[in-house]
Amino acid sequence: MIVMKFGGSSVESAQAIERVAGIVKARADRNPVVVVSAMGKTTNKLLAIANTAIAGKRDEYIRQIHDLRDFHSREARQVTPLAHRAELDRWLDEHFEELTELVKGIAVIGELTPRSIDAISSYGERLSSYIVALAFGYFGLPAVHLDARKVIVTDRRHTQAAPIYPETYSRLDAVVPALAAEKVVVMGGFIGSTEDGVTSTLGRGGSDFTASIVGAGIHAEEIQIWTDVDGMLTADPTILTGGHRVKTISFAEAAELAYFGAKVLHPATVIPAVERNIPVLILNSRRPDVPGTLIVSQAVPCKNAVKSIACKRKITLVNIHSSRMFMAHGFLRRIFEVFDRYETSVDMIATSEVSVSLTIDNTTHLARIAEELNEFSQVSTEPEQAIVCLVGENIRYTPGVAAMVFNALRELNIRMISQGASLLNLSVIVAEKDLRSAVEALHTEFFRELDPEVFE
Repeated sequence: MIVMKFGGSSVESAQAIERVAGIVKARADRNPVVVVSAMGKTTNKLLAIANTAIAGKRDEYIRQIHDLRDFHSREARQVTPLAHRAELDRWLDEHFEELTELVKGIAVIGELTPRSIDAISSYGERLSSYIVALAFGYFGLPAVHLDARKVIVTDRRHTQAAPIYPETYSRLDAVVPALAAEKVVVMGGFIGSTEDGVTSTLGRGGSDFTASIVGAGIHAEEIQIWTDVDGMLTADPTILTGGHRVKTISFAEAAELAYFGAKVLHPATVIPAVERNIPVLILNSRRPDVPGTLIVSQAVPCKNAVKSIACKRKITLVNIHSSRMFMAHGFLRRIFEVFDRYETSVDMIATSEVSVSLTIDNTTHLARIAEELNEFSQVSTEPEQAIVCLVGENIRYTPGVAAMVFNALRELNIRMISQGASLLNLSVIVAEKDLRSAVEALHTEFFRELDPEVFE
């Protein structure tokens, strides 16, 4: 068995779903289990509906719900067998009536709780998975729809739920292999349910995570993540065009890249796959003949020091200084207790005896954090910064990497530099306006020559 995950852009229309059906059909002999995201921007539209309801704009949210139903009906009818059209209409009616009642309830309460966010945003994957299962039948591929909420069991941390692995793996193993032996199993990513049956979600981008969980639970031979890029590249294509495809990369390197901004992979995806030693392939649904990027457990020998450059925009640099803390213990503890109270995570950190510089990407509670920090230190903030992260197993073994970085960026102002404890990454902070220049300079420096075994 293999797991094949298709993102929202891969199932955004009838034409895209037909393309997916062809890809799956070519691999039907491997007993594929298909995990799909919501169609296109459906999740964003669902949350917009919820916010419109809270604002008390009844006519507007009713119109938005009708538009969303029309979109799904229009695309689905193009890929649904004639004999199943009535079934499709009943299914859509049932789910959109349910959604409408849910939204009306939110409008009355005037508040959007994490639990109600999960309930509303779950409809994207519930709709897409059912439609894709019907479409597979239309294209001659026998399929069965499986509601992911029946097999993905999570804790109660709504909007960011974590799987309860023993129960989830037990259910997956009991249900999926038997179904996959007869038909292609299609299920929605991102969604699950608590032990008492309340709908939950794994967080935005969680469909990748679902694919990995399913793969681990059924002991899949491979997990394929189908997206709209050719795999992992040596630089973010939205910042620098002309990057090179990375043929093979380690789980550890992929996780670092994902955490520091590589959108092609959800950071949590690698966890279940690593534990079960299941290779992960990143592939392009628009160009299925491209071999993509293979992610494996062990480090891959490479002549280049760096495998890829990741970027994270909209970063705020927080500088904390206190001469009173010279030679005193507990300074860092007091700082991080403040960030912990406001559930604000830190990306990078650099320290000295009396000062700490760190970066955050969530500034929701920054004013209150700064107020508490000011009780024992002086705080300054620098918004509109960006992290540029060089990732590669060879960074730890290559003398002079930092010198090469500073030489490449000699025309720019580097606000902070940090090397991760894993020694897999070396990161710098630059002003967001300098991000493109920084990436171009570093890419030229580190990818003048390419190891043909690793790059294309």
